[in-house]
Amino acid sequence: MTDQRKTITVVQGDYAVSRDPAVTLSTVLGSCIAVCLFDRQRQVGGMNHFLLATASDLASDDLKYGVNAMELLIIKLLRLGVERHRLEAKLFGGARMTDHSRDIGASNARFAQDFLSKEGIPCLSSSLGGTKARRVQFIPTTGYARQLQIAGPPPVPELPKRTPRPQQEITLF
Repeated sequence: MTDQRKTITVVQGDYAVSRDPAVTLSTVLGSCIAVCLFDRQRQVGGMNHFLLATASDLASDDLKYGVNAMELLIIKLLRLGVERHRLEAKLFGGARMTDHSRDIGASNARFAQDFLSKEGIPCLSSSLGGTKARRVQFIPTTGYARQLQIAGPPPVPELPKRTPRPQQEITLF
């Protein structure tokens, strides 16, 4: 007997939804966040993968930003018959992949948690932070999710900024 599972890869700045019980949604995350939303009763769910919490340009509708990725995922699920009050969530990602002064992963994680809280969507589980990348697999019809941490090099340290050396005056005879 062969396994009839189908895997849909959700890349950065994208999302996918399904009501097919044979589908697994999969992504790989570093500082990015994947939000997995599902409605157990309707057996429909989806996953997004966003890179940054918010855009500096408020007019941006790019899916790499959390607010856009969240809204579009929810709209698509509602179109498939999901009841908003039955949505449940699982969160993944937000690792600190570099030692830069700004922790993008933590900012992304805070955004996702705040968004779910404001929208009244319960977060059943999360795996956020750390310093390792993750592979996430999510079955949208059941809400089952698993994560595999990806071993890799330690975070990249921030390089010190080079300061220009003072010019020396040389007199040639």
